[in-house]
Amino acid sequence: MASNGDGLWNGSESSIAFTIDPAFWQTWWFRLTSGVTMALVILAYTRLRMHILTQQLNVRFEERLAERTRIARELHDTLLQGFHGLLLRFQTVSNLLPERPAEAKQRLESAIDQAAQTITEGRDAVQELRSSTVVTNDLAFAVSALGEELAADETNQNSAAFRVEVEGTPRNLHPILRDEVYRIAGEAMRNAFRHAQARQIEVEIRYEERQLRLRVRDDGKGVDPKLLHEEGRPGHWGLNGMHERARLVGAHLDVWSKLDSGTEVELSVPASIAYAISTAHRRWWWAGKGTEMKS
Repeated sequence: MASNGDGLWNGSESSIAFTIDPAFWQTWWFRLTSGVTMALVILAYTRLRMHILTQQLNVRFEERLAERTRIARELHDTLLQGFHGLLLRFQTVSNLLPERPAEAKQRLESAIDQAAQTITEGRDAVQELRSSTVVTNDLAFAVSALGEELAADETNQNSAAFRVEVEGTPRNLHPILRDEVYRIAGEAMRNAFRHAQARQIEVEIRYEERQLRLRVRDDGKGVDPKLLHEEGRPGHWGLNGMHERARLVGAHLDVWSKLDSGTEVELSVPASIAYAISTAHRRWWWAGKGTEMKS
């Protein structure tokens, strides 16, 4: 209804039909989409949570497996190697007893000392208190000391000339990697001294800008290439252990051998992994200008 300025109203009513569209959050399709989205979010969260839990369990399983592998490797490099040497010493004593009892007694005392040392090394390996090269950062010195010990061991069937060559400027190595490199070199040297029947055994350590290289070679009887491709003989874990140690520290290990042509073991470690960063020499930059500071 309407009226004019004089207050007169019209006598009939008029109607106009209109509708108000609902807001988008009031529509059925929005409610349906919201419900589906919420369900997808819950499903995605559940799957993500299950994936995280599965990964955590896998990590724990891998850690346990890696720990078991590490212990087996350490026992091979300490107890088993030591017991093998003791058996050879006892065999020597047994052969000397009838005719040379005094010398046999001396060898027996030496075997007892080695047994005590083997027990100590085994205990240290299990408790992760190995000393190997941790007592010194000079890898060449540690390798030389081990080579002299192996060369002087009377259980070796032949005497081989041994030498260590160092190329480049020696640099500090990360402690964990240094220990693994020493173990790999030690296993290769033991195989050369005890099984290769070599006349010459040489260890070469090269400190290069891009990598650390260690090479152990001999001119002995060599190894069947089939055994190298199979990573060693069944029941013998020396070659497997060297490959595992190399993989754990991000290094690359190559083993070359041929019957009657000697054996060569080469380990390559990238410089970014091998060399420890020295804290004695640092650079500080101020206002876009390099300022060198020494601590």
